Amino acid sequence: MNSDGRSVRNLSKSDASIPHDFIAPGKKIHESQDVSAFLVSKAYTDIMTFLLQLNRSMFPSKLPDGTSQSWPIGTDAVQFSAPIRQLQVLLSKVEDLIQEVPPDNGPRRFGNISFRRWHEVLAERASDLLRECLPAELLDTPSADPAGPTAEAELKAYFLGSWGSGQRLDYGTGHELSFLAFLAAIWKLNGFPQSESGVEERAIVLGVIEPYLELIRALIKTYTLEPAGSHGVWGLDDSSFIPYIFGSAQLSPAINEADLIPEEGSLPGAPDPGGVAKANAVERERKTNMYFSAVGFIYDVKKGPFWEHSPMLYDISGIRAGWGKINKGMVKMYNAEVLSKFPVVQHFPFGSLFSWERDPNAVAAPTTVHATSGPQARPVVPDGGVSSTPARPTVDAGTKAPWATAGAGSRAPPMGPTAAPWAAARRDGPPASSSTLPDTSRMPPGPMAPTRAPWAASQAAPLPGDGGQVPTKAPWAK
Repeated sequence: MNSDGRSVRNLSKSDASIPHDFIAPGKKIHESQDVSAFLVSKAYTDIMTFLLQLNRSMFPSKLPDGTSQSWPIGTDAVQFSAPIRQLQVLLSKVEDLIQEVPPDNGPRRFGNISFRRWHEVLAERASDLLRECLPAELLDTPSADPAGPTAEAELKAYFLGSWGSGQRLDYGTGHELSFLAFLAAIWKLNGFPQSESGVEERAIVLGVIEPYLELIRALIKTYTLEPAGSHGVWGLDDSSFIPYIFGSAQLSPAINEADLIPEEGSLPGAPDPGGVAKANAVERERKTNMYFSAVGFIYDVKKGPFWEHSPMLYDISGIRAGWGKINKGMVKMYNAEVLSKFPVVQHFPFGSLFSWERDPNAVAAPTTVHATSGPQARPVVPDGGVSSTPARPTVDAGTKAPWATAGAGSRAPPMGPTAAPWAAARRDGPPASSSTLPDTSRMPPGPMAPTRAPWAASQAAPLPGDGGQVPTKAPWAK
C-alpha cells in the first residue's frame, strides 16, 4: 500500500474450515479516550480497508483500446449477483414498512413520532427479514462454542443500527457507518461471490449502497428526521458522507488494476465541481452520479443559496485539481470527521467480526479534538500523562472556532462559513487573509470568501497501512 492508503488492499474473508467464536456486539466507546483505542483496533482497520476497497472499484476503468469505462448510477455495465439482488429485496421490504406505518398528521416540531413505531416494527421483524433475504448457511454459521451466538447476532446488530434512532428521531453518519459494517460483515462471512477485483465491490456500491441511500432519504422526508449530531457549518452534510466519496471516485481519472489511485485530475467530460452550486447542473447530474445525487437531496430539503446552507460543499466545489483531489480529501475527511469523532462512533457496537482488539500493525494517532469531542474521564495533560482530577465537560469541548482563543474581554465575531481543510478558496473569491472576519454567512460569493476550518491542520487517525502518516496535515491542503 502506498503512503496514504490508496492502493490495492482487500478486506480478508473468514476461513470456513476454522471454528469462529461469534460475540453479541456490545458498546465499547463510553468516553472520548476510548476513541483512541478504536482508532488502533482491528475493527477500525477493517472498516477503512473495506471503504477504500469500495472506493477504488468506483474509479473508471481503462480499456485496452485506450478508452475508459465509467460506472454511473443505473449503468447496464454492472451485473448484479444473486446476493446483491437479495439485498435489494431486503431494502424493498424495509421500504414497504413505510406504508404500514404512515407518518402522524399531528403538529410536531422535531421528527415524526410515527418513526418510533416504524423502528419497533423493523426490530420485531428483523430476524424474519434477514432470513428471507440472506442464505441460512450464512446466518446460521455457528460459533466454536456450542453455547455461543451464531453469525445472525452480529449481522442483525449492524442491520438494525442502519436506520436512524427511533428514540431520538434522527439519522446521521453513525447509522450510515452501521450499514457499511453490515455489508462488510457479509463480505467477511463469504456472503458475496468470488470475482475479478472490483467487480463485486462495484455492484455493492451501485446495487446496494445507492438504493440504501435513496431509502434513507425517503425515511428522512417521510418522518422529518433530524440530523444526528449535525456539525452545522463545520460539517459536510447533515446525514450522509459516503456518497461524496464514491461519487467523486466516479468522476476521477480512469485506472487499471496496476495503477495507484490518482490524487488529482478528472475523467474527460466530467462535470465541473462548481456545478453543485447550480440547480440545473445538479438536476442533470444527480441521475448518474452519487455525489450530485447527495447534493440534489440537499436541494430537495433546504432552501436558499447553496453557499449559505452548505458552505463546506460550496468551498470544495472551488477545487481546481479535479475530482481525484476531491476524492482524496473526502477519504481523509471521513477518517477525521466520522471515524475519529466521539459523537459519531460512540454507538458503534463491537463483536468478533469488528473486533475491539488492537490491530498489531496499527499506528497510534496523537490525541486531538477529533477524538475528544465528548465526555472525558480524565483530561490529557501536555506531557502526555493523565491528570488525577476528573474532567468536567465544558462548552469549549470539541472543535473550536478560529477566534476561540480571544481574550476574556474581547468579543468573538460572528461565525461565517468554513472551508474544507483541503480545499482552496472558490475561484470566484480570493482566499481569506485573517482568521478574524466579519460575518459572511449571509453575503453572496465575492470578496469575502469562506474562512478555513479551524481543524484544517489538525490530526486524526492514520489510514490503514499509511506508515503513520497523519492524513489531515496542512501539506496536502495546498
